Amino acid sequence: MRKSYRVKKESEFQRVFETHNSVANHKFVIYQMAKPGQKHFRVGISVGKRIGNAVHRNWVKRRIRQTLLEVKPYLRQDVDFLVIARPAADGLEMAETKKNLVHALKRAHLLEEKSEDR
Repeated sequence: MRKSYRVKKESEFQRVFETHNSVANHKFVIYQMAKPGQKHFRVGISVGKRIGNAVHRNWVKRRIRQTLLEVKPYLRQDVDFLVIARPAADGLEMAETKKNLVHALKRAHLLEEKSEDR
């Protein structure tokens, strides 16, 4: 993802957290904040130390980024959202990661209905 698609600053993360608009499943938590008039969505990814060492955390982040890249055309564009991986997300295969993340995104109403066949 290009830098313009990322939530990077701590203050931006906190602003999204403070909206208290979250959805979760067993593997991921998604916080979202509406930003009307924004050209495209922005995403922040957080993988805590309970996942494991840096290698495992980066591995999980890469899988999350790849999943978001695959569903990018179906994502709502007027939001900032955070994807937080729970410890259960460690060790998932790519297909399982995608399935669980898409499920969480649908629960958060961030995916359009066209993505049903994905």
